[in-house]
Amino acid sequence: MLRRLYDWTLSLAAGPRAPAALGSVSFVESSFFPIPPDILLIPMVIARREKAWWYAFLCTLTSVAGGILGYLIGMFLFEQVAQPILSFYGKMDKFDEFRVVFNDWGWWFVFIAGLTPFPYKVITIASGVAGLSLPVFILASIVSRGIRFFIVAGLLYVFGPPIKEFIEKRLGLMFTIFVVLLVGGFLLIKFI
Repeated sequence: MLRRLYDWTLSLAAGPRAPAALGSVSFVESSFFPIPPDILLIPMVIARREKAWWYAFLCTLTSVAGGILGYLIGMFLFEQVAQPILSFYGKMDKFDEFRVVFNDWGWWFVFIAGLTPFPYKVITIASGVAGLSLPVFILASIVSRGIRFFIVAGLLYVFGPPIKEFIEKRLGLMFTIFVVLLVGGFLLIKFI
């Protein structure tokens, strides 16, 4: 089933409504859809390299908007769904600890999830559940999602079709290495 969903999403990239499809997939992926918008962004940029920056901007904008939806899902559905379950099992105190840690490090959680293959939707919902500052959430989302989509579009713009296979196979690994180096650098500066 996931393969059919992947193939269907990819077929949207070839149609006349590709930008609308890109925006829609980018929006829903940030809150519940399992397929990342990169599978539309990549073939669209290869087909129309002159629109690379517009597609990256569209992807970033709609991804952040979808992230806000995920945030609201976490904020408004927590009490109805998760809180009764946590209370029943006596785990509300553990959740309160999680909330403190999440709020202390929330910007980093959102930033890292926005760049890496970690499901961004999990962090968008968790941000709402934990009550992370909405402006902090939005800023971290804009920065991380923007970096991710503009790097993909930029690589495709500069290198064209030969980079497509490299990106598709190693995108998650490259962003993970980038984030590890970035966070490691900040930790090194902080503790030295």
